[in-house]
Parts: sequence; structure tokens; C-alpha cells
Amino acid sequence: MDSQKANGFNRKLYAPMILGSVLNPVNSSIMSVALIPIGTALGAPPSQTAWLVSALYLATAIGQPVVGKLIDTLGPKILYQICTALLGIASLIAFFAPNIWWLVTARVLIGFGTCAGYPSAMYLIRREAGRTGEKSPSGILTMLSVANQSIAVAGPVLGGLLIGMGGWQSVFIINLPLSAACLILGSIYYPDAEGGSVNGLKLDYVGIGLFSVMMITLLLFLMNPHIDFIFLLITAIAAMAIFAYYELRAAPEPFIPLGVLRGNRPLIATYIRTLLTATACYSFFYGFTQWLQEGRGLSPSVSGTVSIPMFAAALLVTGITGKNPRIFMKLLLGSAACVIAFVLILFLREDSAIVILLIVTGIVGIPQGLNNLANQNALYHQALPEQLASSTGLMRTFQYLGAMLASAANGAFLHNGAHTEELHYMAVFQVVISVGLVVLVVFDRSVRKIGTDNL
Repeated sequence: MDSQKANGFNRKLYAPMILGSVLNPVNSSIMSVALIPIGTALGAPPSQTAWLVSALYLATAIGQPVVGKLIDTLGPKILYQICTALLGIASLIAFFAPNIWWLVTARVLIGFGTCAGYPSAMYLIRREAGRTGEKSPSGILTMLSVANQSIAVAGPVLGGLLIGMGGWQSVFIINLPLSAACLILGSIYYPDAEGGSVNGLKLDYVGIGLFSVMMITLLLFLMNPHIDFIFLLITAIAAMAIFAYYELRAAPEPFIPLGVLRGNRPLIATYIRTLLTATACYSFFYGFTQWLQEGRGLSPSVSGTVSIPMFAAALLVTGITGKNPRIFMKLLLGSAACVIAFVLILFLREDSAIVILLIVTGIVGIPQGLNNLANQNALYHQALPEQLASSTGLMRTFQYLGAMLASAANGAFLHNGAHTEELHYMAVFQVVISVGLVVLVVFDRSVRKIGTDNL
């Protein structure tokens, strides 16, 4: 027994790894029920509160590849401690924020504060797999997946309860014990750096700068699309073209390894599915919850409770299908469930029965459980083994891009308030994306082969 423990995965790492990995999803999902209370308290319309969502994803999309590179060089401990400490400090700034833009700034810092959790966990999984000889440490990978998915979907329930007890500020105070726990556990159990030093760092500063310009200007335009701001879109497109050329042709160590996409159409299709799934589901996640409060007249705590079927459905379908390696039917059923759920939203009214709302959220939980799992499995088979880590990081970038597009769409569709008419406009947008998902799955022959006996 002692030998088994000595040679197995270090279980003392489980707690800090899981806690660190859920910091981003908990700060993403918990905000869905807080947007209306924050807007009311600070006098900010939905077009401004949407920045509370976009700011976090913008910071994470830029910060996580940088932090991941630093972790590869310096080890996970120091970056884990710096980021989780920043999370606690930023949450205090948010708690005392006097206006919406102070709060947006705090959300940017919170985004950076969540950047180390998941890359640190993946670094340690790879390290422990090498030490123990386990090529596929499925146990801890499953725990991380379930923890992230559970927190992401259960966040509105937790947020509603916290707001009911202590107001909108409580959704930020929850980060203080999480930050403290990560600092303590990381200090005790995370290994020190193994020979890495600051002198050995080789960051792609040009790539980081171009990517940042591209993301910021694109988001500024999407949040307020108007002919007067067309220069922002032009700047974003120009920065995108220069960034792509530099990363593919000139960067010695690319910030985002676009080279992994060369000649790999199945992987490109997986990234597009990830982008579309994130856009559709996140726009529902934040927009529907705002409508529940402003259009349907429910309290934040009740609005969070309405999300419980989504939590239950996601876990249920994951548990039922998780061990089946085939992904085609998962993607097809998940994408079809998106279409059904968003078509149903078109028939919702201010007096729609609670049971109908529960059915809608339950159906949305199906793609949450199926699509994300299937896309991760597809990536594993489609990416080159020596580029698996880079391919995984790029997949998360596409997911964050989808989340930012969703936030921008919600800011546009709910510009005048989260009323039923605006909800229906948003649902049409979601139906179009979901139909695109179905078409992409049907015509992608590569996903039909994954998990079959021929592989």
C-alpha cells in the first residue's frame, strides 16, 4: 500500500489544483445574477454592465498564455501565489468600487488573478505523469473537468444566494477565502521551481502587444458598433493580419502557436465549434438570467435557482456519456439541444410559468455537458502529440473569444434593458449560431471516426 502511494499521483496536490482551476469559472458564472443588482445600485445600463463580463475574459485571454509560458519556465508555485494574491486584492477593490468603471477595472485584475490556476494544474499533471509513468492520469483530469463544469453551471445558484444574504458585493467577497486557501495550500504543497530563472525567459512581447491591440479594439467596437467607431474595427483587422504574419513567419517563440493549425482542418473545425458553443451558451448564461430578473420579475436568488436544472442536466449527460469515446452523436445531440432551447425562448413571455423556464434551462445543460466534453476529446485525437499543450491553450483562447463575443452581443441586444422583446432578439442570434453548429458537425467527417474501433 505504501509503495502504491509513493508511486501514484501526489494526492496532496488535488486541493490546490482543483481550487485554482475553478477560480475563473466561479468568477465568470457567479456574475450572471449580479449584473442587474450592480446596474441598479451603480446606475449603469446593461451596455455598461456587460463590460464586467468582457473585462474578465479579455484579461484572461491575454494573460493566460503569458502566465502559462512563465509557469513553464519558473514553475507553478510563484505564479500561483502571485495570481491568487492578486485575486484577493482585486476583490477588495471591487467590494469598495464607487462606480461601474472602478468595478470593471477590478474585474480586469480578477481576470489576471485567475490566470495561473488551470495552467498550474496542467503543468503538475504532466509532471506527475512523468514521475509516475502514467500516460493518462484520468482520475485527476476527470476531477478537474467535473469541478470546473459544476462550478460554471452552479455559479448562478451560489450568486443568487449570496446576493440575497449580503447584496451584490458578496459575489466578490467570496474570493477572499478562496484566495487565502489557494495561497496557504499552494505554499505548502506546490513544488519549488526546478532550475528555471527569470534570465531564461523568452516572451514574445511583439506578439503579446499585437494580440492585445487586436482584442481590445475589436471588443471596443463590438460593445458599441457604430459607423463613428469603424476605425476601431479597421485597427483590429490590421492588428490581426500583422499578428498572424508575425506569429507564423517571424516570432522565434510565438505567443499563440498558430502553426498548429497548418494543414489540420479537423482541428480548425474543433476550434470553431468551441467558439460557437461558447458564444451561444455564454450569451444565454448572462442574458437569460438578466431577463429573469428584469423581464420576468424574479429575485436574484430565485433566478439562480432556475439554473439548477442546467447544472443537473450537464452533470447527468456527462456521467452517462463520459466513458464512451465516440463523439459524433455527442456533438450532434448537444448542438440540436441548443437549437431547441433557443427556439423555445422565442415563445417566452413575462408571465411564462416557472416550469417552462426550468425546462429551457435544463435543455441548455445538455450542450454544456456534451459539447465541451466532445470537443476536448476531439482535440486530443486531432492535435499532434508534440503540440498538444499548445493546441489546448489555443482552444481555451477560442473559448474566451466566444465568451467576449457573447458579452458584446448581450450589450447590443439588451442595450435598452433585459425585456422580453430584447430577449427574443438575442434568441434569434443564438438560434442562428446553433444551426451553424449543427451544420458544422454534420459535414465534418473527421468527428465520425473518433472513438470507433478502427482507431
